[in-house]
Amino acid sequence: MSRDRVNMLVLQRENSWDKEEWIVPLAAALHGVNTQEATWTPPGGGNTIWQTVRHINYYNERILRRLTDRPISSTGISNDETFGPPGDAEDHEGWQETLKEAEALVNQLLVAITALNDADLDKPLGSDTLGAELSRWTLHDAYHSGQIVLIRKQLGTWRV
Repeated sequence: MSRDRVNMLVLQRENSWDKEEWIVPLAAALHGVNTQEATWTPPGGGNTIWQTVRHINYYNERILRRLTDRPISSTGISNDETFGPPGDAEDHEGWQETLKEAEALVNQLLVAITALNDADLDKPLGSDTLGAELSRWTLHDAYHSGQIVLIRKQLGTWRV
């Protein structure tokens, strides 16, 4: 079976997580973020870095469950609710757990994606295909990585 499209998804996942080329991957955007930075709310509102990572973890868990044929919660949680509270600047352990969860999910997702073949990507998923969903999901994480970089620039902590 062909794996050309699967290999492209693996490359996209690597680029959006830890392989820096033309975009800043999420691991680089999060490198060195402390709890104070993670809980800072941008002027005029918006999500904190912690909320953004929590949101990414929520959707990464959902896609992992789909790939590994595990049930997905059918609770009616809205997109806004996936961000959760802004985080507690004194909860250093909680922030580290959120970061560890992000890394663990990405590693598990890479294993699950690597196990696919191109024919798997043509399988229906909702109103589209698994391949289309995985491609959009990678863009989702890259988008939020950019948001995190912008927050860090506002804080003056981005690659100073």
